This record gives sequence, C-alpha cells and structure tokens, in this order.
Amino acid sequence: MRLPAGESGYTITEMLTVMVIMTIVMTGLVSVFTAASGAQNDRDRRYQAQQNTRLALDKLRRDVHCAYDVTPNTPNPWSTAQSTVTLKNTACTGGDVSWCTAAVSGYSNRWALYRQLGTSCASGSGVKQADYLTTSTPFSAFAHVAGCGCLASLGVTFPISITGSTVGAYKLNDTLYLRNSTRI
Repeated sequence: MRLPAGESGYTITEMLTVMVIMTIVMTGLVSVFTAASGAQNDRDRRYQAQQNTRLALDKLRRDVHCAYDVTPNTPNPWSTAQSTVTLKNTACTGGDVSWCTAAVSGYSNRWALYRQLGTSCASGSGVKQADYLTTSTPFSAFAHVAGCGCLASLGVTFPISITGSTVGAYKLNDTLYLRNSTRI
C-alpha cells in the first residue's frame, strides 16, 4: 500500500534517536532537581538548628538575668563527658534552673542542650532547647571578680553544625550578667 504524499511517518531509527536524546535530557534535569531539593533540605535544617539555638540563648539569658548565683561546669550526673550549669533563681522562676548538655545517641560529635527546673539534670528529663551543638561544654567561663564592683557573669559559646564538623560552624558567643548577683 502506498501512502499519500506528505503522510510519511518516522522511521524506527529516528524514534530511537529522539528517545535516547530525551532520556539524556530528562536524566540531567532530574539530577539537578534532586540536588536542589537536597540543598533546600540542608538549608532548612541548618536554619532550624540556628534558630533553635538563638531561642535557647534568649531563654538562658532570661534565666541568667534573674539568677543571683551560678554553679558552672559541674559534671553532668548522668554523663561526665557533658556539662551542666545551675542558676540560683529567686526573681523569675522562684527556684533553681539547670542547663545541661547531653550527647545525641548515634553521633560522636553532636550534643543537645536541655533546660530543667531544679539543681541537677537527670537523664531523660528536662526540655530540649537546642540541638546540633559541636561541643559538650558550651558554658565557657564564670567570673565574679572581687574588688571591681562588677556583677557575676557567665560566658557561653554555642557552636552549631548539622554536619558535626567544627569547620564552618555557626557560633553564638555571649557574656551574660547575673543582674541579681551581689557586687563585690
């Protein structure tokens, strides 16, 4: 049977060539979209970790401003690799508040920051305030220098990294003053 003029179809070779080209183009597009989606998820996790740590620092700042004394960097009773700081509060919460770090299971370089009412932290209790810390000792310094008329202060350093590496970690550093401490 003869086809009318202008109604000839594509050959199998032409169809296969087009399909191979389309497969190559679509594979490239899918890999670009997959990489972009992964980057978006990574950025979202990084932003959330940084935001949670900023909020934790604000809450810690409020607790420190209300405290009249602090017991810094005592060993955490349920893990000596972590640290805790207990704030003696009377002005805001009506009681002591402890801030502790705890290792996140399954990771060698990842800690979470917890806040708990009372003078110590216990395993499984307290409220998680921040995650993805790369140090177990974020409470860096306590100072109450005699003779200067200064308030007591607590230095904090919160390095955050979702990869667990200290390279390129986002850091929050602050010196918090105990407004209710005595000037000595």
